[in-house]
Amino acid sequence: MKTLAYPLLLVAATAALAGCAGGDPAPVSAAVSPSATVPAAVAAVESTAPGVPCGEVPGAGGAKTAVVAHGKVDCAAATKLLKDYFAKLTPAEAASADGPGPVVLDEWTCGSGPNDPVTACSTEDGRQVEGTRA
Repeated sequence: MKTLAYPLLLVAATAALAGCAGGDPAPVSAAVSPSATVPAAVAAVESTAPGVPCGEVPGAGGAKTAVVAHGKVDCAAATKLLKDYFAKLTPAEAASADGPGPVVLDEWTCGSGPNDPVTACSTEDGRQVEGTRA
C-alpha cells in the first residue's frame, strides 16, 4: 500500500504545483470580447431579443402565421423562408404526432413540436425566424 500511495502523492503534488510554475500568470485583459465568452449563436440571438415583426404568411392548412425575425435577417428573407417551409411541408409532416420537421432549406433548419403554434427556423450562426399561428 505504501508503494502505491507515494507515487499518487507525488503526482498530486506535481499537478498542484504546475499551476504555480513559470512565474507571474498571464495578465487578464480588462476588456474581453463577447465572442470570447458567449457562443456566437447565443450572442446573435440575445442582441436582438425582442425580434422584428414582419407581417403574416399563410401557414399549414392556410392558417395565418405571424413572422418575427431575429438576428441579421431582413423581413423579406424571413417571410420567404416561412413561405418556402410551408410549401415544402407535406400533409403527412404537418399532421405528424412528433410535429413537423426538421425541414432543411439551404442554410436554415425549420420545425416545431407537436401541437406547437410556433414554427422555429434557425441557422448555425444564430439567425432565427419564428412563425406563430394567429
